[in-house]
Amino acid sequence: MRTPLVLLSARLLDPLTGEPLPQTALAVSEGRIAALGDDREIRALADASTEVIDLGGAVVTPGLVDGHLHPVSGAEMTQGLDLSGCAGLDDVREALAAAARELRRGEWLRGWGLDPNAFGDLPVESAALGPVLDGVPALLQLFDAHSMLASPRALELAGVDGPRRFDQAAEVVCDAAGRPTGLLLEDAACELVERAAPQPTREERRAQLATVLREMAASGLTGGHAMDAGGDSLAFYRELEAAGELPLRLRVAPWCQPGVDADGVRALVEQQGVGGALWRVDGVKLFMDGTIDNGTAWLERPDCHGESTHAFWPDPAAFSRVIAELHRAGVPTATHAIGDAAVRHVLEAVALAGGGQDSGVRHRVEHIETVPDDTLRRFAELGVVASMQPTHCCDFTRADHSDNWSRRLGEERAARAWRCRDLWDSGATVVLGSDWPIAPYPPLQVMAGARHRRPSRDLTQPPHGPEQALTAVESLRAMTVNAAYAAGEEDRAGRLAVEHRADLTVFAESPLTTGATELPDLPVLLTVLDGRPTHRATAL
Repeated sequence: MRTPLVLLSARLLDPLTGEPLPQTALAVSEGRIAALGDDREIRALADASTEVIDLGGAVVTPGLVDGHLHPVSGAEMTQGLDLSGCAGLDDVREALAAAARELRRGEWLRGWGLDPNAFGDLPVESAALGPVLDGVPALLQLFDAHSMLASPRALELAGVDGPRRFDQAAEVVCDAAGRPTGLLLEDAACELVERAAPQPTREERRAQLATVLREMAASGLTGGHAMDAGGDSLAFYRELEAAGELPLRLRVAPWCQPGVDADGVRALVEQQGVGGALWRVDGVKLFMDGTIDNGTAWLERPDCHGESTHAFWPDPAAFSRVIAELHRAGVPTATHAIGDAAVRHVLEAVALAGGGQDSGVRHRVEHIETVPDDTLRRFAELGVVASMQPTHCCDFTRADHSDNWSRRLGEERAARAWRCRDLWDSGATVVLGSDWPIAPYPPLQVMAGARHRRPSRDLTQPPHGPEQALTAVESLRAMTVNAAYAAGEEDRAGRLAVEHRADLTVFAESPLTTGATELPDLPVLLTVLDGRPTHRATAL
């Protein structure tokens, strides 16, 4: 049996216990860990064709997996002006003005990562950005990717001059006179204007995706749970894998939208298992609500503006029927549910479908931004995975609750923000992710956020809900062991064990002893996928 890769002089870390393994080396064969042992034993397994890497005492963990990301749509969305660093309207206007000066005649200005907190007490509408965008067709993605700001010229080119009706909870926001303010809520509304904007070529989109995936591998990621499969996504994965350019192992969940009929559900079931060696369709992504920041979440009580009172599915009972159909077919589901009413409904839908610890189908809830005490225990009771993105709390809310998210919810619900610790302690399986491009994808930044819960732009700020922090071991486990469990792969992934996948991340020092605020700067020396290095630092 050929041994293509051997790693020596390593500190092998068990994410389940947080303790080092007694061995110091490992050998890889056929994409699996073939042997663990001391340097002498493992070196003896190498031959002339083996790549032998002396790690010099570096720390090896199972490959880090992002529990929720959007590789293809994110690669497309993050083209254009990055507004994520703009703290106020002056910053936004200055960035837009500079970008507008560089535009050719008739060219569209695209931006992403716009934080509604930058608007302060002003409404989120294009008038707040005037006169910078006068005459400029512009589309600015808000950070939540559930809403956009369109300039007056963009609305004109798209023929959007008033309110529209949609089959889902979407809206072209208009003023009292029925004129669009520029704010577009949810995909159906955003697409009205996006269709009018110039689109990149297929070749450009694929090249950008390949670049993003390489950068993800360099950050230490070996895999991700991709929460969409629209357009050319699956074709891109297939083509990149065939070309040897797919550096992440991807578990893909196509969307199921309101209004889906029996044929649509059947098609989703039949699509399961489609894929290659490094990617496959496994699960379905649904939406129970939108976001708190734009007033489209589903809350048990309205927010301070009287919004967030409805489900994304006009008929929540129809959602429950779809969950039951998918459950009977053995298809795991991942449902976006941010508000307390949305989370509760998803859990009850799983219960009605016959879900539970022993059902054999592992359903998930994504985001879980605010939930009351009586909802926590239901995750463990039903075996529903809690998929969390702690950097959303870090970067888009504030400890003093002066941010848009907290003001909308009020003190009581804002105090229940991203209850990672309470969910963990209640027995739920917590998986961590970034939701990239909503937040940065580097996994060390995600794990750090779970530990310190501070704004990454200013770590001197106080944490939001420090009592909800995870420990270093827990945050590592959430991106290794727990990610494997959520995918039903705990027998072959997430641990450093013989016959487990040779998906590995190598650090200069232990992520468990590195301080939370220093963790994002910990050097990633080597990333290995399926026994093949996908990133190797020059220092190694």
